[in-house]
Amino acid sequence: MNDGRTIFDQMNDRSREVFRRVVEGYLDSGEPVGSRTLTRTLSEKVSAATIRNVMQDLEYLGLLNSPHVSAGRIPTQLGLRMFVDGLLEVRDLDNSDREKLDATLTNNTDDVGGLLDRIGSALSGVTHGASLVLTPKHEAPIRHIEFVSLGHDRSLVVLVFADGHVENRLFNPPPGQTPSSMREAANFLNSLIEGKTLSELRTVMATEIAARRQEIDSLAHDLVESGLAVWAAEGDRSERLIVRGRANLLGGDSQNEELDKIRSLFDDLERKRDIAEFLELTEDGEGVRIFIGSENKLFSLSGSSLVVSPYMNADRKIIGAVGVIGPTRLNYGRIVPIVDYTAQLVGKLISDRR
Repeated sequence: MNDGRTIFDQMNDRSREVFRRVVEGYLDSGEPVGSRTLTRTLSEKVSAATIRNVMQDLEYLGLLNSPHVSAGRIPTQLGLRMFVDGLLEVRDLDNSDREKLDATLTNNTDDVGGLLDRIGSALSGVTHGASLVLTPKHEAPIRHIEFVSLGHDRSLVVLVFADGHVENRLFNPPPGQTPSSMREAANFLNSLIEGKTLSELRTVMATEIAARRQEIDSLAHDLVESGLAVWAAEGDRSERLIVRGRANLLGGDSQNEELDKIRSLFDDLERKRDIAEFLELTEDGEGVRIFIGSENKLFSLSGSSLVVSPYMNADRKIIGAVGVIGPTRLNYGRIVPIVDYTAQLVGKLISDRR
């Protein structure tokens, strides 16, 4: 199946303009956009029949859909995704929106929870959508951890703390990870987690990795000394013990058992390194993200979109996130700068209260 970038490369200037006009018209009105409407707005003067042919091609590519016979077109989820990634023009923050958000600063005497509640209410009022405010990260013993795949390159970690607090953090999983491997990682961490904070859990994983590496070194020492094996990329994440061919002809069953044990330890070492990387990635984050329709597995609302941005403390560490949930027909060009500004506002509030 073609992804959005490949399809975009296949389109000519006319197709791109027709596609952009259809999406913008739909986001503005919520109604299908017809060929006659487009003849009045396109920069190039073409007939309605020509535009209909272009729209049929875009429908064939999976970017547009016709909800009714003889009606105009609306963008598909793939079409919206491609528009957001490649054609969206983000506007400057409107002054009236900025003033409404800034008004949350007039009473800075609340506790952090009260401040975030007021900011969430202001964000909902400005965007006419449901607001999402994930509270600052805190170091407390963790009761349970779970990784949820949101796509091939996006995941969510759910942290349940011993005091009942729950945090959801978005991150990019290491390449090649599957939902199954993420479940295994969570199961392993949950077996170690009792009474430990996230940073303490990372220390435990570092100790586990060091112990495995030492065990491998001890077993492999004689093979390396005798020249039957050699380290490749020693010390790197991709290190391997290369066993020379003649080593497999020597030593009989006892040496084969030793080699099997080394291989098994390497597999275990790699799993633990992956798990350690998961823990590190839960501390990372990025700028405004947009999840459209069924991409939005976080809420299982196939007809909704989520625009979310992390916020940072004075040390530039990501400590939470704010966002807006609404229909896929969001005014993304307006919502993105609002969410971005709100994230900056929350970060400033949290930093000023330290």
